[in-house]
Amino acid sequence: MSKLIQIAIDGPAGAGKSTIAKIVAEALSFTYIDTGAMYRAVTYKAMKQNIRLNDTESLEKMLRSTDIVLQPSKDGQLVFLDGENVSSQIRSNEVTANVSQVAAHANIREILVAMQKALAANGGVVMDGRDIGTHVLKDAELKIFMSASVEERARRRFIDNEKRGIPSTIETLQQEIALRDKLDSEREASPLIQAEDAIYLDTTELSINEAADTILKLAKEKMI
Repeated sequence: MSKLIQIAIDGPAGAGKSTIAKIVAEALSFTYIDTGAMYRAVTYKAMKQNIRLNDTESLEKMLRSTDIVLQPSKDGQLVFLDGENVSSQIRSNEVTANVSQVAAHANIREILVAMQKALAANGGVVMDGRDIGTHVLKDAELKIFMSASVEERARRRFIDNEKRGIPSTIETLQQEIALRDKLDSEREASPLIQAEDAIYLDTTELSINEAADTILKLAKEKMI
């Protein structure tokens, strides 16, 4: 019987983490956990309630009475916020532009990280985010740090936005991605860095399937 390992995939915005993590999870019959969606849900609710995103105490009070559920479906992972399906709403440009500000609060990260650890406790999970290998799943059997050039990440985000009907330009996306990289890597609480034992995977020149196949090969070696 194969081991039920934990796979941690970290990296900056637009590197392809979520898409590739889903493929890997499905191929291994593992559970996929999109931690970014959890931060997006918190950001969406705070904005909807007109809570200032730099008000750490109000954000924590809101989060402690918030229910976030990640549910797999044939159309991918669905995100339910207090019983409402907000899978599309949390991908808006407005949420994307503000999620790093919410994720920078140490108390918010502490609460969500506890949820994420509980979800992954029994193994058999693929979890992606920005601090999975360094903070959430420190003992994961396989850690990947995935990245790509800013230009390529902006191109991918532009195509994704077109499919979702979200207006954007590649130039603006490049600026937003570069800014988010800076915010994520310089924040005090669990900054975006590569874990010492993580394998670096540059996806700039790789197709989605090529990147997924690379991770699957590494995972199967760990599962023996």
